[in-house]
Formats: sequence, structure tokens, C-alpha cells
Amino acid sequence: MPLNWFAFILVFVALAILAVIIFLLIRSIHFVPQGMKYTIEKLGKYARTLNPGFSFTIPLLEKVSNKIDVREKVMDVPRQDVITKDNAMITVDGVVFWRIFDAEKATYRISNLADAIMQLTVTNIRNVMGSMDLDDLLSKRHEINNVLLQDIDEATDPWGIKVERVEIKDITPPEDLVNSMARQMKAERNKRAAILEAEASQYATIKQAEGEKRSMILKAEGQKESEILEAEGYKTAEILRAEAHKQANILEAEVQKDSAIYEATAIERKAEAEARATELVSKAIKEGDIQAINYFIAQKYVDALKSIASADNQKLIMMPLEATNLVSSISGIGEIAKEIFINKQKSTESEINLEE
Repeated sequence: MPLNWFAFILVFVALAILAVIIFLLIRSIHFVPQGMKYTIEKLGKYARTLNPGFSFTIPLLEKVSNKIDVREKVMDVPRQDVITKDNAMITVDGVVFWRIFDAEKATYRISNLADAIMQLTVTNIRNVMGSMDLDDLLSKRHEINNVLLQDIDEATDPWGIKVERVEIKDITPPEDLVNSMARQMKAERNKRAAILEAEASQYATIKQAEGEKRSMILKAEGQKESEILEAEGYKTAEILRAEAHKQANILEAEVQKDSAIYEATAIERKAEAEARATELVSKAIKEGDIQAINYFIAQKYVDALKSIASADNQKLIMMPLEATNLVSSISGIGEIAKEIFINKQKSTESEINLEE
């Protein structure tokens, strides 16, 4: 019986030791999530930092002192009353974006990290904005953010903190100041509107003057072109009229020339005919033909009657008693003319035969 109890105790102790060993082994295995870092203390002193992943620690000698979230965090800065350089009371709130880059410094160099960052941010906001005028605060918010970022980041660097961005969300002036600014803005808008209206009126006047000037220029140019075209048309008409007159004179001269030629030809033919008739009559007289003598007498007689008949002061024509002689003379003239025509026709036919 004692042996059985002793064996039981040994088994129990062995199992207990095995359980403790298993427990310690389990406690020594660490799975660090992404975005986290663990600080390890060995016998109460900082030893190392575990990065994300699978890690081991020495049981009973090492322990996890702090689990640090290294992801970027957002801290809302509550509304603060700030007195500006020109003694204007304003209310300001903001936001800070920060992260831990050194787990050892963030664990061992400051005890309450979030509260320290908050107090540092509020202090810097009051210092920076208190040294500026209200107009600068309202118009230079981007510069204020840059100054706050530089100051806070430099102050938190020993804590292992990196301040990524500082933004002033809202700046609220006092109500009476807001009303005064609203009136000032309204006056500025009215002034700007009056200036724009005056500029628009001036621009419209200038444009109207330019339009009238352009219209007058176009009208003068149109009148000039019209006068030029009219002068050119008159010139062209005069040239055409001169050309027409010249052509008319040329045609008239040609007509007169042709008429003179025709008249000369007619006179020449008449003279040739008279010469031919005289030749024939002379030949007939030479041959003793009494009708040829009658031809000359009748011709002269007819010319005399023609002169008497065409005289303006003659109202009564006296015919000679020898009318029968005139008739016989005329008949003789007809026979002579007939004979001349026959002889001329024969002469023409003979000329044609010679040409053939």
C-alpha cells in the first residue's frame, strides 16, 4: 500500500511538472499581429522588441511588458478659447494624425502618451495663434497647420512619436466680430459690384464708340469704293463712247470712200459710155448717117428743155412748132442707142469668147 501511494504521488508530480512545462512553453510562444509590436523585459529590464510574426521568449525570464499599436491614430482636439495678438477671443478646434515608430521610447519615456500629445497640441495651438492677428488666422490657416506640425513633431520625437499631420478644423470669432465682418464683406461686395458695374458701363461705352467708329470707317470706305466705281464706270463709258465715235468715223469714212469709188466708177462708166456713143456717132456721121446728126441735136434740145422746166421763175413752157422734128430726133436717138446696145453686147460676147 505505501508503494502504491508513493507511485501515485510520483506520477502526479510528474504530470504536474509536465503541465507546468507545457504551460510555460505555451506562454513562451507569441504570434505578433500585423501593425503591432511587443516590448520584452528580461528580469525587469527592456531586452528587445518583437515584430509582427512568430516569436519565442524565455519562460520565467522574459515577459511582454507592452503591446504597442504602430498604426496611424487620429486624435480630436477639443474646442479651445484663444486670445489673438489683437485681443480677439476666438474658439478653435483641430485634429492630429500620429503614429508610434519606436516602441521602446513610447513605452519607457512617457507614461501617458495620448494625454501628453493632447496637452502638447493644445499648448502649441494657443502659442501659435496667440502670436497672430485675427485676419492672419482667418487667411493663413495652411501656414498655421505647417507651423503646428513642425513644432509638435519636434517635441514628440523623443517619445518615439511621428506626427503626420495637424489640421485646424474650425476657427470661430465672437458673434459681434462675425456681424462686423459680415457688414464689411457686404460693403466690399457692394463696392466690388459698383466697380464692376462702372467697368461694364465703361466697356460698353468703349465698345459703342468703337462700333460707331467702325461703322463710320466702313461707310467712308463704301462711299470711296462707290465713287471709285462710278469714276471707273464714267471712264469706261467715255472710252467706249470714244471708241464708238472712232468706229463710226471709220465706218463713215469707209462708206464715203466706197461711195466716192462707186460714184467715180459710175462717172467713169458714164464717160466711157458717152465716149463710146460719141465715137459711134462720129463714126456714123463720118459714114454719112443723118441719124447721128439728129442724135446730137436731140440731145442738146432735151438738155435745153430740162433747164427750162427746172427753172424756178418759169410758169409757162413754150413748145416749138417743130415738135415732129423732136420726136423724129428722139426716135433716131432710140435707134442709135439700140445699135450701141447691140454693138456693146456683141463686143462683150467676143471678150467672153476670148477669155474662154
